[in-house]
Amino acid sequence: MKTNSTKNSTVLVVGATGVLGMEVCRQLTAAGKKVKGLVRTSSQKEKVNGLHELGVETVTGDMKDPPSLYQAFQNVDAIISTATSTISYQEGDSIETVDLAGQLNVAEAASAAGVQHVVFISFPSYPPMTPEFPLQSAKRVVEDRLKSKNFTYTILQPTYFMEIWLGPALGFDWSHAKAVIYGEGKNKISWISVKDVAFFAVASIDNPAAQNAVIQLGGPDDLSLLDAVGIFEQESGQTFELQNAPDEALKAQMAAVPDSLGKTFSGLMIGLNQVGTIDMKETLRNFPIQLTSVREYARQMIAAEAAVYQNLQIPKSLNPEILWGRTRSHLPPNYDTAAAEI
Repeated sequence: MKTNSTKNSTVLVVGATGVLGMEVCRQLTAAGKKVKGLVRTSSQKEKVNGLHELGVETVTGDMKDPPSLYQAFQNVDAIISTATSTISYQEGDSIETVDLAGQLNVAEAASAAGVQHVVFISFPSYPPMTPEFPLQSAKRVVEDRLKSKNFTYTILQPTYFMEIWLGPALGFDWSHAKAVIYGEGKNKISWISVKDVAFFAVASIDNPAAQNAVIQLGGPDDLSLLDAVGIFEQESGQTFELQNAPDEALKAQMAAVPDSLGKTFSGLMIGLNQVGTIDMKETLRNFPIQLTSVREYARQMIAAEAAVYQNLQIPKSLNPEILWGRTRSHLPPNYDTAAAEI
């Protein structure tokens, strides 16, 4: 495997218009990198303009179109691929076409174009008791392909994103003091923030510890879903109304939904009660950062909501309507995130 330095490099972000990809672009430009963002001809103009405002050069390409990737990757030193069909997708996007075939196309085009380093956002393996689901299978196949190529790879495996799983789109509706508890809700999870995952992705470009490495990522605290509810109750002064979605019901829902995206969300919900915690001691020695806690996140979201109600100007990254409106609109049609009919 290559271990070339990519300092003073050109970095291209695949998935640049997504929540994580946009944050990666922001941090890359702040670090003084020359940044390119892969966009499609159908990408939302507002998002593309947002990239331009950050100082990102946009290049046109599609993960489902290998020749367009090869062209886009010319004169690129490193790639950070955050793209997924699970949060933001367009017609024709799916786990199969984006998270599997699309990411494999990225690996092949990067190798052919002479890219030196590819950083891929994945997630940790689940214990054997967790039912296999399409996104997990896709991630493992892509990881294996990356390890076989002639470039340096970094595979980052963050656990559950607090902004996604502790938010209204997936049943944790802190603004209305309601939460769906998947299973018993007592399993400890090392919730991590989107901005911290972006930090590790950006830092991986120049950090030798990231070369040809698989790195699991978690946050500073190991908390159950019920622990997270308690923190939001303390910070908001409200008592949450809880609704339970038993494991048996989640497994039944996983078997019933016909599409891979629905099966993936069911699998991830089941995994909330089975995934292990992440020990970050060694990783933090190599990548010093003050990790964002669930309590900090709770305070930010509650403050952002208060600012919205008061018609105050707040940073877009903290606007719950922007963040959750974007996520909620891309869940599978008729998918039961509230678990009302489970």
